[in-house]
Amino acid sequence: MTFSLPSLVSPPSRAAFPATPTPTTRTRVCPWVSSLAYQVVPRFVLPFQFSKIHITGQENLPRQGAVLLTPTHRSRWDAVVVPYATGRWVTGRDLYFMVSANEMEGFQGWWVKRLGGFPVNTQKPGRSSIRRGVELLRRQLMMVVFPEGDIFRDGTVHPLKPGPAHMALQAAQAENMNVSLVPIAIHYSDPQVQRGCEVTLKIGKPLNTQAYDRTPSKQATQSLTADLTIALNQLNQG
Repeated sequence: MTFSLPSLVSPPSRAAFPATPTPTTRTRVCPWVSSLAYQVVPRFVLPFQFSKIHITGQENLPRQGAVLLTPTHRSRWDAVVVPYATGRWVTGRDLYFMVSANEMEGFQGWWVKRLGGFPVNTQKPGRSSIRRGVELLRRQLMMVVFPEGDIFRDGTVHPLKPGPAHMALQAAQAENMNVSLVPIAIHYSDPQVQRGCEVTLKIGKPLNTQAYDRTPSKQATQSLTADLTIALNQLNQG
């Protein structure tokens, strides 16, 4: 099996990266659960499931500041491979996830919550979920939102929800800072993600809110969403 992260063998010291600020919201990463996941998943779970993992563009990941990772959504495995490609062993940062409410139930929900997940109604996001996402960005943390909303296995980029762009602009305006939106295209050699398939993640250059009117108006949100759509399509087709 071939895995493209050399840190899988020798992870870098946490001291080599800036400390991740502690969020003020109820959403928190449980240290021992996160540490366990970052040890077990790369060494046992991913090698068991995938024959190869291809990752390009990790140099595009900001190591500090407010970051919104915006991957395409192809499988539940996305929530596992994205932290592997972008999280603690790569950037020294924990990730926070906006997760579909039905994924936050039972034993799975217990783990997701302690790994930085918080629920959202993907069909009609509530104000509390949006506020929580904005607060995490205001604290200059790294958050993951799947802008397509649902899982699509046909290999094309579906219309994006305006929520990610709106949250980024709102946080940027509130703190007079930049928020980086990082497009990520995910592709599985088998759309059903059977054991032994390959997965490819292409990480694009960030879109920065500095280039847009930071007022989270309808026009600014639409413009940022349109540019994010273009970036995801370019990565998906490349």
